[in-house]
Amino acid sequence: MRTIDLSPLYRFSVGFDAMDRLFDAVARWDETAAAYPPYNIVKLDDDEYRITMAVAGFGKDDLTVTVERNTLTVSGHKDDGKGEGEVLYRGIAARAFERKFELADHIRVVGGTLHDGELSIELKRELPEAMKPHTIPIADRPAKSRKVIEGKKAA
Repeated sequence: MRTIDLSPLYRFSVGFDAMDRLFDAVARWDETAAAYPPYNIVKLDDDEYRITMAVAGFGKDDLTVTVERNTLTVSGHKDDGKGEGEVLYRGIAARAFERKFELADHIRVVGGTLHDGELSIELKRELPEAMKPHTIPIADRPAKSRKVIEGKKAA
């Protein structure tokens, strides 16, 4: 049994749909597909990350980077090399791929660069002001006003 039933948790929580999607993605994980292309995820500081993928042989026009909801998808498709002569041995992998990354809430993809066969994708966490910690000012309690009864001050 490879499925995880989270329905009992839904009685006590709201908004954990992303966790359910994450468990589903882990259940569908295929080790052979996960090996290509190799990648690194680096935390640059508290709010900045970089995903670097080894995509040797792929040009800028062969790669597609898309973000939909909280899923970053990197895909590559290269033509089959027709026109370059008869290939006697193909040791450079140029097969099509698609790699998906689940992004946490408030992670924004800033941009990407391709240099020397490495695709780098820059990510940044941007918390809304409402979620940032802030100090609540504490005011002095106003002095108790004296009760006024029928237009006269109480003693």
